[in-house]
Amino acid sequence: MQVVEVRDPDEFERALVVIAKDRPDALYVVGNPNLFSQRPRVLGLVARNRLPAIWVESTWVTDGGLIGYAPNQPDMFRRGAWYVDRILRGAKPADLPVEQPTKFELRINLKTAKTLGLTIPQTLLQRADEVIE
Repeated sequence: MQVVEVRDPDEFERALVVIAKDRPDALYVVGNPNLFSQRPRVLGLVARNRLPAIWVESTWVTDGGLIGYAPNQPDMFRRGAWYVDRILRGAKPADLPVEQPTKFELRINLKTAKTLGLTIPQTLLQRADEVIE
């Protein structure tokens, strides 16, 4: 495994040069708010380097990424609303439990898989919450 840190969108191209020279089997991209607004550009760089990428935010898959595995956003917002409700009713934030997501979504973009020359196993497609064709 190789870790390449990117702090802003302008560093992504340099990072992909470093990553692509080793020809990894896959790229795992963790969430980064600085990259989100640059999705088309970042996805273009990943596609140009023909890197199968797994994204931690499923929006990237809708926009052309290969696979996304992420917490279910509506569920996260519902849980956030529960916390806001408790705090507005007088609960101390420090007294509220810390929770981790319990619902996750798996999205697969078959169009991107085809472009990369990849075949996604049927067992994985059957487990997906959304398959984009």
